[in-house]
Amino acid sequence: MRFRHDPQVWSTFPELACGVLHVTGITPTADVGPWLTRYADAARARLAVGPESGFPEIQAWRRAFARMGLAPTRYRCAAESLLRRFRRDGRLPRLHPLVDLGNALSLGYAVPVAVLDVDRIDGDLAVRPATGAETYLTLGGDDERPEPGETVFADSAGRAHSRRWTHRQSGWSAVREDTTEVLVVIEALHDSGAETVPRMLAELASAVADRWRAPVRSAVLTADAPVFAVAPAAS
Repeated sequence: MRFRHDPQVWSTFPELACGVLHVTGITPTADVGPWLTRYADAARARLAVGPESGFPEIQAWRRAFARMGLAPTRYRCAAESLLRRFRRDGRLPRLHPLVDLGNALSLGYAVPVAVLDVDRIDGDLAVRPATGAETYLTLGGDDERPEPGETVFADSAGRAHSRRWTHRQSGWSAVREDTTEVLVVIEALHDSGAETVPRMLAELASAVADRWRAPVRSAVLTADAPVFAVAPAAS
């Protein structure tokens, strides 16, 4: 399988910075507590100065949503939603250690991080405009169809694994207890995103290697090098 952004996405959002990480050998028992604390503390310190709506990372995604014709205070990127929840509750729910790590990284950097079960993706995966024929399964188990032209993560079988780009992930490819192979996608649009994303990618790779002792591959994607080839799972 390959992951990429459609040329239209790069053309419309030339400021996009993207990092991807592929890992096999994931289990649901790793302890990622130290990383959760570290990133929560970073988010807490920033929120003490002002709400997440003022963060340049979040403002950049709000501008992007507005450019896509979406009301940015109705449809928020996943990082903003996490920060709002954290500001309200003082913590994030624990789901799976790798998902928790991705959420914590997103919280600490205010940048969306998608964590997907590779076995639930059919063929290639692309961030592209929807045709309107795709199917999307919500985290609550409901079926939806993205609007034509809506930016989605979509696989070769026409299943959408996100809606409104970074707004909501799908329940279909959500990481489960029996998940062993994962693709993580980090996307930023703010001015220093080209510096932020590689740093996030390196920190995530280090944490995954430390906690799972699992094979990790990662890359930073650009408009000139937009494709990440995901190696098959180890036998």
